[in-house]
Amino acid sequence: MKVQINPERCQGHGRCYDLAPGLFTEDDEGYGQVIGDGVVPPDAEREARIAVSNCPEKAITLVEEVRG
Repeated sequence: MKVQINPERCQGHGRCYDLAPGLFTEDDEGYGQVIGDGVVPPDAEREARIAVSNCPEKAITLVEEVRG
């Protein structure tokens, strides 16, 4: 699973990096950014889902990776 932030929707509320600081950080203007390549470790999936559900603009999405 990966997290992504749509920068056109993000308004900089900061809930993502407050709720899941291991997955998100802020840029120089306070907007959310995904750390690294966005891969969510299994032990952080709950935090990722909480961040998604708490984003007021619904700017965060989870992408489920298909394993073959």
